Amino acid sequence: MSKKRGLSLDEKRQRMLEIFHERKTFFQLKEIEKIAPKEKGISIKDVLQSLVDDNLVDQERIGTSNYFWSYPSKVINTKRQRVSAFQEQVDNCQTKICENDKKLNQVKVGKEESDQRTELLSQYEKFKEENSKLISVLEQYKECDPEVIAEIKEQGKTALEAANRWTDNVFAVKSWCTKKFGIDGKEIDKQFGIPEDFDYIEE
Repeated sequence: MSKKRGLSLDEKRQRMLEIFHERKTFFQLKEIEKIAPKEKGISIKDVLQSLVDDNLVDQERIGTSNYFWSYPSKVINTKRQRVSAFQEQVDNCQTKICENDKKLNQVKVGKEESDQRTELLSQYEKFKEENSKLISVLEQYKECDPEVIAEIKEQGKTALEAANRWTDNVFAVKSWCTKKFGIDGKEIDKQFGIPEDFDYIEE
């Protein structure tokens, strides 16, 4: 024996609306909680709130109690409003489609298929491929680029100036130590591992 299928949410919502439409009056929450299971075999959990959210059931808090009501005209008006909103969306989409069709037709002008256009596209692809190959070749000879060489020379000049500034500093420290402590320059070189040929770098 097959198991009885439970009600879907839409079926529960429909039965909940029947309570309001058949009695055509308002209810407190506690009243609906008693009526719904007894007369329609449903629980109001999630069902009632979904109807309120969809504007199919009205809700009003008076004092400490919540009151709910819905009339058949309410559902009809709500559905009409939805249909109107959907129709407006459809109209907007159709307008955009027409505008895009016009733009597409304008863009297509001068691009109709022809032997000349096919030939030009073929040449364009060949030139694009050749251009890519030439760029690859230029990358291989980048080191010979005058701008790259000039940049390397400038970097070398900066490095040379920096090295000679440090050489100045070393000589200044050696001179200060010799005057202050009477230490021979060669002894300082020996103690700090300064080469005998240590001197300024020339270009």
